[in-house]
Amino acid sequence: MYNIKTLNKIAPTGLDVLREGGLNIDDGIEAPDAIMVRSAKMLEMEFEDNLLCIARAGAGTNNIPIDRCTEKGIAVFNTPGANAEAVKELVICALLMASRDVVGGVEWVRSIADKGEEIPAMVEKGKSSFVGPEIAGKTLGVVGLGAIGAKIANTALELGMKVYGYDPYLSVDAAWKLSSQVKHATDIDTIYANCDYITLHVPYIKDQTHHMLNKDAFAKMKDGVRIINLARGALVCDEDLLEAIDSTKVARYVTDFPNEVTANAPNIIPLPHLGASTPESEEKCAIMAAQEALDYLLNGNIKNSVNLPAVSLDRMGVCRVCIIHKNVPRMLNQFLDLIGAADINVAHMINKARGDWAYTLIDTDSPVGDDIPKSIAALADVIRVRVL
Repeated sequence: MYNIKTLNKIAPTGLDVLREGGLNIDDGIEAPDAIMVRSAKMLEMEFEDNLLCIARAGAGTNNIPIDRCTEKGIAVFNTPGANAEAVKELVICALLMASRDVVGGVEWVRSIADKGEEIPAMVEKGKSSFVGPEIAGKTLGVVGLGAIGAKIANTALELGMKVYGYDPYLSVDAAWKLSSQVKHATDIDTIYANCDYITLHVPYIKDQTHHMLNKDAFAKMKDGVRIINLARGALVCDEDLLEAIDSTKVARYVTDFPNEVTANAPNIIPLPHLGASTPESEEKCAIMAAQEALDYLLNGNIKNSVNLPAVSLDRMGVCRVCIIHKNVPRMLNQFLDLIGAADINVAHMINKARGDWAYTLIDTDSPVGDDIPKSIAALADVIRVRVL
């Protein structure tokens, strides 16, 4: 039986998936075979050699030491798309808040709550201070067209907006989910030049997307642009943003990653990190993470890993050998030579690579004893071997 440790409160529906698969779950396990986590910080954690995988019930994995996990042969999973509906709804809300000064209006009404019978007249007289444009007929730029970005683009079209989409890494699956009415921007400058609203849906990568919205980017945007960032705070340079707001280049900025700079700045709407904070989203994330961990532990299949290739194979034969190894020449030959030398026939196999790393599944027609996995594990560039 595999032992699973939970580092956060995980939705019971996700834990039920693991229990139904015969796994033991406890938050006090000292040396777990797998970890289920949401936002707990794991960067300084030490991992026992038996830890096989970490399943993150959410999309971001900045709280997990990915490189260190890969070097130890620990698969790290996330749940892309599970919270897409929740984030999409909050972005639509942010679009409206960026346009109409709803937040300012509510605060003002609360400030005159002691005026008694004068309130209705004061409201009629003061409401003009909170007017703002309609979103219908305006142009939205969606940067990043994954599960969330595609949903936002399609919904914005239904709300009467014109939509540009930019994503140099757009997958075929994501493209199928995108309306043909979304205009394809071949570079991000097209978004800046044409859009009244811009919403960000890209991961934070230190040497690629850090402060992607900076002084140069703001200079290329339309005057009075309204920006939504529910992706990651560090995508935007706060100091340059404040200058752009002060010059009215940026009319309003909505983010759910507030900090000491943005929490109380003018024309910034700071939200707590609410993107995936719905009961439905938490359940979907927990179920997906549990299914990924269960399939990996019991069958060796990898889906939605952030550090290893996606590899899935229907079970054939009587035994399965799972091998995490470096992506170097002749590895498969060595595995097959060792298996063939023991007069064991291979029923089925698959091998895929992702950058410097690779993963191989080999199904055999007869049981594999202890000697073969030990011999494979002893090969140079092999990280981990399991027999299922």
